[in-house]
Amino acid sequence: MDQRRAEPDPSYNNGINQVALYGEFTAAGNRKVRCAVSLTERDLTVQRITSAPVGRNKLVLSLRDCVGCRAYRGEDNADPGAYFAAYFYPFKRRWMSSGVSRQRVEQCFRVVTLQDPRTNLEEAEKWARAVRERCVRQQNLRDGVLFSEVRRPCRVMLLVNPQSGKGQALTLYNNHIQRMLNEAGVPHTLVITERQNHAREVVREADLSQWDALVIMSGDGLLFEVINGLLERSDWEEAIHTPLGILPGGSGNALAASIHHYSGAMPVSSEELLVSCGFLLCKGLVSRMDLASVHLPSSPRLFSFLSLAWGFVADVDVESEKYRHVGAARFTVGTLVRLASLRVYKGKLAYLPAAADCKEEGDLGNRTTLHCNNQSSSFCPASLLCRPSRDSPCQNAAHHTFHNSCHSNNSLKVRRTESTPSRNATKALTGPSDTLLPSLDQPVPSDWVVVQEEDFVLMLAMYQSHLAEDLLAAPDSTLDDGVIHLFYVRAGISRTALLRLFLAMEKGAHLATNCQHLVYSRVRALRLEPYSPKGVITVDGEVVEYGPVQAQVHEGLARLITG
Repeated sequence: MDQRRAEPDPSYNNGINQVALYGEFTAAGNRKVRCAVSLTERDLTVQRITSAPVGRNKLVLSLRDCVGCRAYRGEDNADPGAYFAAYFYPFKRRWMSSGVSRQRVEQCFRVVTLQDPRTNLEEAEKWARAVRERCVRQQNLRDGVLFSEVRRPCRVMLLVNPQSGKGQALTLYNNHIQRMLNEAGVPHTLVITERQNHAREVVREADLSQWDALVIMSGDGLLFEVINGLLERSDWEEAIHTPLGILPGGSGNALAASIHHYSGAMPVSSEELLVSCGFLLCKGLVSRMDLASVHLPSSPRLFSFLSLAWGFVADVDVESEKYRHVGAARFTVGTLVRLASLRVYKGKLAYLPAAADCKEEGDLGNRTTLHCNNQSSSFCPASLLCRPSRDSPCQNAAHHTFHNSCHSNNSLKVRRTESTPSRNATKALTGPSDTLLPSLDQPVPSDWVVVQEEDFVLMLAMYQSHLAEDLLAAPDSTLDDGVIHLFYVRAGISRTALLRLFLAMEKGAHLATNCQHLVYSRVRALRLEPYSPKGVITVDGEVVEYGPVQAQVHEGLARLITG
């Protein structure tokens, strides 16, 4: 007999550490190795039964790091034993470098209580079920916020762009994601996209009742297609609530990096980021995510989940396509190339501050200018700005000692009237209405801030934290804070200062660099009117029609699997 029942150690019987199951098994790969296995609400503890000191043979695995557990019979029909295997992805130190990353740990045990194969399988299934149930209970709360969970077992459509990044998305799927989803018990259907807008067409026409989640494995471009395809449906209000998952498989993996950042983990990149996002996907916890509607001169409006860019950033995004073979490093190469021939872009920028509805006189606007000197200043880093709550956008504003400056030729009103919806919005057949935006051929309302400067190096509007895997552009951002994080750099900045900004952005420290040319604001809507007849504007990294553009944030419109 391969298992011996024993009473749990009484020292464990206190609160959450109370042992729920205890057993002694052999390791699946070596029947000479015997292990005492105990399961509590939080942990699975494995201790080898040897004469060596306990500390050297004891392994405690947190159920928060577990993605799944399964029971099964062995391949040898003559073997009466059954097996259960638990799969963990804990943070472990890297082998050749500093820091930690999620790394796979599998624990598999052979169960033989009797010579009856059915009884042994039932015992193994009892363990597997108990591990899964406690694993789910450990994930319901994070940072005091209750997350909803994707139905288990869920049905996932996994869309993969085989050409994204270095063209290795399918290889990464085969090496990592397929196994992780199987370990988590997540059945999925693989859809390989064949052309641009293929994913958009698929989700626009799909019977979404067959799917519990749509997962995208690519760069940010494929998710852009999926979101816009969902919002083009006649049932868009229900369709946009379909949980979406993102797995980094391209050169631009900004949303994947943002999700990893929101989880509180240390920065990682490349395949380590993929494993982290795969782990979060397997946990199946869903959060709300802001989207922005973007209006262009003649094109149908678009919906954006990441960014709107003009000037330096947009040029780098487009021009670095030729370096796609180097993966995420293409943005670094593109930045250096563009710095060598720095341009100035002329245009008019206006925006609606995020807290305009309830700002009192003397505390108008929500703009922070970062000064470039060593003197004491009444301005504070953006990380110290009060973050508006969903219920009361500025309830804590009066308790801070910083001063916000508008420097605008428009004064803000204490109360604003609702704008007439944009002409593009009224033409749109689907999607939410844009009540903050006038038509593009109409002036902005008087309670908007109009920026005096007309010479820019870049304008960047962000809704999530990362602009790329290694660029923490909006460190104060959250998934559904209901604001657009607007940055612009005025003309006159030197190449050295601009390079210093982007180097600081790798750690989200650019807002504290005291650069007088950088301005940051939290806004709800914005408009950009380029003066030059030619140029580049990108939405989520995709080139769009050039010309006047405006955008409004829609708080928590989409649902994203964040783990």
